[in-house]
Amino acid sequence: MIDFLQAAGAVATNEAAVVAEEATRMGLWELFSKGGWLMWPLLLLGGITVFIFVERFMAIRKASVLDMNFMNRIRDYISDGKIRAAVDLCRKTNTPIARMIEKGIERIGRPMGDIQSAIENVANLEVSKLENGLPFLATIAGGAPMIGFLGTVLGMVQTFMDMAAAGGTIDLSLLAGGMYVAMVTTVGGLVVGIPAYFGYNYLVARIEKLVFQMEANSIAFMDILNQPVK
Repeated sequence: MIDFLQAAGAVATNEAAVVAEEATRMGLWELFSKGGWLMWPLLLLGGITVFIFVERFMAIRKASVLDMNFMNRIRDYISDGKIRAAVDLCRKTNTPIARMIEKGIERIGRPMGDIQSAIENVANLEVSKLENGLPFLATIAGGAPMIGFLGTVLGMVQTFMDMAAAGGTIDLSLLAGGMYVAMVTTVGGLVVGIPAYFGYNYLVARIEKLVFQMEANSIAFMDILNQPVK
């Protein structure tokens, strides 16, 4: 039994070297086909990863754009009693921060606690919209390598089954199919999972930065309301 396992290990090592050498001479499509049916879910997950990242990146970048003079103009309008003009400016700006400030302006005249609560509710809704799709991206980051690992196990099982079926005569070309499945699916899972992982963390960092800006503008707005009347 031990001799058989040692022989199997040696054959698997030699076969892996042969597969790696042949893979360098293959095209991407042929190499993809060698990975078996698990490559199709990985391809789908890869496409979803690219779509979510690009769509969320554009949405977050658009949400982060804000005129540096926005709060100064809001302060001037409120100080002059031009509430309607302040609301129109917020709607024209059309960003999460502007929508948050707009809700606060609409609550002017109510207790400060109510205004603060209204602003926080809008802020939570805006952050939730920005995070749309990110949990799925995180799932891909963790799930794609697991699918690749499943392919590795299935490929090795296939390889050992072929070795057992061959008996004492082991042909390396007979075992190539299982080794291709094992190696190609592993690479495919990592190729999808690694970008998804870094993309997820990058988008989360951008959202956290925007949340900080929203909190800063919320504080600035409450300060405007608390300014003494001249």
